[in-house]
Amino acid sequence: MGTIREIPKKDGAVSYHAEVRVKGGRPQRASFRTRTLAKKWIQDTESAIRDGRHFRTAEAKRHTVSELIDRFIEEWGHRYQKYEVKQGRILGWWKKELGHLLLADLPPARIAACRDKLLSGTTYRKTQRSGGTVNRYLAGFSKVLTVAVKEWQWLQENPMSKVSKPSESRGRNRFLSEEEIKRLIEACFRSVNPYLYPVVRIALISGMRLGEILGLKWENIDFEQRAIFLEETKNGDCRVVPLIEEIATTLKGCSTYGVGQKGYIFPARHRASQKPIAGIRSAFLKALKDSGIDSCVFHDLRHTACSHMAMNGASQGELMEILGHRSPRMTARYRHYTRKHIANVMARTQASLSKGDEHASDQ
Repeated sequence: MGTIREIPKKDGAVSYHAEVRVKGGRPQRASFRTRTLAKKWIQDTESAIRDGRHFRTAEAKRHTVSELIDRFIEEWGHRYQKYEVKQGRILGWWKKELGHLLLADLPPARIAACRDKLLSGTTYRKTQRSGGTVNRYLAGFSKVLTVAVKEWQWLQENPMSKVSKPSESRGRNRFLSEEEIKRLIEACFRSVNPYLYPVVRIALISGMRLGEILGLKWENIDFEQRAIFLEETKNGDCRVVPLIEEIATTLKGCSTYGVGQKGYIFPARHRASQKPIAGIRSAFLKALKDSGIDSCVFHDLRHTACSHMAMNGASQGELMEILGHRSPRMTARYRHYTRKHIANVMARTQASLSKGDEHASDQ
């Protein structure tokens, strides 16, 4: 139950001090110019306490965005070890833009303004920032706000839920034809980089990502069980890729095979403890140029592998298992078909239908 006290002032005026006592908590107090405002505050406060909204509002007035981000990194940072650098960069950007604000002063409009600033900005490569990248920024900050709502009760609701997200591009739709694969393999075989040929060959056979291949260590390969154990994947899950004969032969042909059977399979040239990402990328670009293949990036090899598996009869579930996808929608983005394959499918269908069409031979 709330109470109101009249407090006379030196100039003869009166102020009204309202108080609401909370069982097991500190009394809530406020001062007003009129009794009517004091009564309204008591009613609103008691209603908010009954609904569980009051203390979240009070916490939002005590903490800043900067304090929220710092606590999230301290308590949740270990859960994002694989993406610690990227996640830290994203949250650092939000802290710089909004860190000075109290959580109570963080309306959706301020977040939307930051979204627009991201969209109009450029990346470190001096290119226009994409909608997909902006959505990663929004998702990173939204996770922090969600924890503040559900676990710490610093906010009543997540203001990010009212912010529209920019549309994303449909993604690349590039995969190599059999002729292009042949030319690329030949160029990679002639490359001065000894690891380019096996890396590209493994990517085309298995559909593994570049980071997954370069992160392979000999202890991840089990020749007896015919399995490749991937500990570092994009979605954070461990994955097992079948070690078919072609991949096993390719791995045994690497210069690091049999040398202690430890460390990276494809180490950096001068530092065996590091992955040769930069060297592989530059060698791959040269191989593309030498083979006359345009508009291609390394990740297109993953699209290529998935597409050729599909054209050879792989089902949706089989492709999801091989590529490590959680959603059929994601797998559908990687599965493409050549016009020749589609034409053959149509021809087989027509041949089947024509068996029961007595007029087909007259057309």
